[in-house]
Amino acid sequence: MELSLDELRALTGWAAACASRVLPLIPDDPRPAAAISAAREFAAGGPRTKALRTAAWAALAAAGATADPAASAAARAAVGAAGAAYLHPLASPHQVKHIVGPAQQAALARELSGGSAEEEIEWALSQAPPEVRELLRRFPTGKPGRTRLGELHRRLETALRGQP
Repeated sequence: MELSLDELRALTGWAAACASRVLPLIPDDPRPAAAISAAREFAAGGPRTKALRTAAWAALAAAGATADPAASAAARAAVGAAGAAYLHPLASPHQVKHIVGPAQQAALARELSGGSAEEEIEWALSQAPPEVRELLRRFPTGKPGRTRLGELHRRLETALRGQP
């Protein structure tokens, strides 16, 4: 399978938009914001550099450093946004997690903070560019599991695959 830079940029831009919506849930740690910023830079035409990966790893460290589950999920959304630029061209269900992960984690963060996961999912779906839907359809169906995070994954994946 081949993935073009244009496809990866569209995915990364959407992922960054999803993650940025829950960024206020992490007020005291700049690492997730830096990951989203790096993702946006790539989506806007910048190169895939080591700095993008480094920002993703730093946001992952931020997710583990907080005791607040909503902030942790929001940081994981930022990790996914920066990591989207490195989606692997493998026809594997695991790769689907990388496609829907930022929106999925953002929805979980919103829910854990007392908001509506469904509203967050609806927003993500309304903002998903056609390239993201087309890209997802090239991968096999994901294997999200039976957790709440898995339910959110299923909701996103099903809707994204079904929209023309």
